[in-house]
Amino acid sequence: MNVIQQLEKEQQKAKVPALRAGDTVKVHAKVVEGTRERIQVFEGTVIRVTGGGLRQNFTVRRVTHGVGVERTFLVHSPRIDRIDVLRHGDVRARLYYLRGKVGKGARIRERRGAVTVAAEEGEAEEPETTEGTEEEQQK
Repeated sequence: MNVIQQLEKEQQKAKVPALRAGDTVKVHAKVVEGTRERIQVFEGTVIRVTGGGLRQNFTVRRVTHGVGVERTFLVHSPRIDRIDVLRHGDVRARLYYLRGKVGKGARIRERRGAVTVAAEEGEAEEPETTEGTEEEQQK
């Protein structure tokens, strides 16, 4: 392990949620105003995730008062207090097309299942099946 890799490993955060495009997140970012520092929450949809390791960043988009606002955050930045994933979206690519959509057209289908548990622990949970009569199974 060379010196650069060792420095990057020291600066990475220990616990980071698995982010993908389509996820709805709350990013708690530290904002400095003069001599004071406060936490500002930015809630929106992740439209892209790029990079890897210490250089991984993600872009969050939200529409507020009819104006689309996008912010790009570094995942391992000391300015990020925490990232809360509210829901996981079921998409396959980057979501640049959301820039031209408004209202119901900008909705994203939700991905079902235990996503964060499977990503963190490395094992997927199987949904439980209930056995019933043949008529119930056919419905």
